[in-house]
Amino acid sequence: MKPGPLIIISGPSGSGKSTVIERVLKSTPWLRLSVSPTTRPPRAGEQDGVHYYFWSPEQFEREVRAGAFLEWAEVHGDRYGTLKSEVQPFREQGYGVILDIDVQGARAVRKQLPEAKLVFLRTSAFETYERRLRERGSEDEAKIQKRLATARRELECIGEYDFEVINDDLNVAVDKFQAILRQLFERK
Repeated sequence: MKPGPLIIISGPSGSGKSTVIERVLKSTPWLRLSVSPTTRPPRAGEQDGVHYYFWSPEQFEREVRAGAFLEWAEVHGDRYGTLKSEVQPFREQGYGVILDIDVQGARAVRKQLPEAKLVFLRTSAFETYERRLRERGSEDEAKIQKRLATARRELECIGEYDFEVINDDLNVAVDKFQAILRQLFERK
């Protein structure tokens, strides 16, 4: 059996990655999201094992030493990673796997798995990120400013991606992402 596709989606905090992915997954049964471990605390409404695996720094470090990660990084003072066990077995069964990871993670995965297709999700106006981050109400001012600084750096990396999706209108962004998936992998 041919391995399922690997799709990486990146974009600044507040670009709507989680929302777009959630909508696409509802209508695409051959696709699944890789759940990443993180050392950050859960936000309101996030569930362990669904949105992330919320691990202690010690547990994360044990898994790093055990070679469990395809990639991992420290972002905004917390660690995030992609477990091999969340990707390889599913691709071997023919499922497409989406990785919701940052620019540095995308680079690391593409080095190991050059067949990965990279999609960059962004808004057309930088101010939208700040508004969305503030509306979340989950971070203090220092974290918001860190995320905005990171967003500026990430936006400079769009040229490294195979596709770009602008998320000013959620329905349009979801449709564009689904069209990319159909085009790349000829699945309906």
